[in-house]
Amino acid sequence: MRILLQRVKSAEVRIRAESPEGPSRVSGRIRAGYVLLVGFTHDDTDAELEWMTEKVIGLRLFPDDEQRMNRDIREHGGALLVVSQFTLYGDVRKGRRPSFVDAAKPQPAELLYNRFVEGLRQRGMEVETGEFGAMMDVELINDGPVTILLEREADRP
Repeated sequence: MRILLQRVKSAEVRIRAESPEGPSRVSGRIRAGYVLLVGFTHDDTDAELEWMTEKVIGLRLFPDDEQRMNRDIREHGGALLVVSQFTLYGDVRKGRRPSFVDAAKPQPAELLYNRFVEGLRQRGMEVETGEFGAMMDVELINDGPVTILLEREADRP
């Protein structure tokens, strides 16, 4: 499981219309918090979901009174915008076109995505989302900027 976390002042995700002339619709919108671009691989289980959920909530990436990153998202009163992103498992080591063989297939990935979002909500987080499998436009104002790559593989402690 991989997450690209961006601390933001605000963000929203729009679902693109099926036709180019059709209007897009806002699926999720937050003020301050994190945008989480989330990707899954074949071996991901509840253990990875649990670890990532706790890691995201517990990271101290917001400034305290001395401007040190010492507050977590709850202390800051932030929200989460969670967007599925299978391209986080794009392998570009060879050739010019990414290989996505390490990305989970859509059906199991969607189940993991929904369970991850639900786990965040069960812990009291305000969570907005994109739409799994849709073409989306994500707009954000990066705060800092602070961008962190989180990874948890099934065979790692």
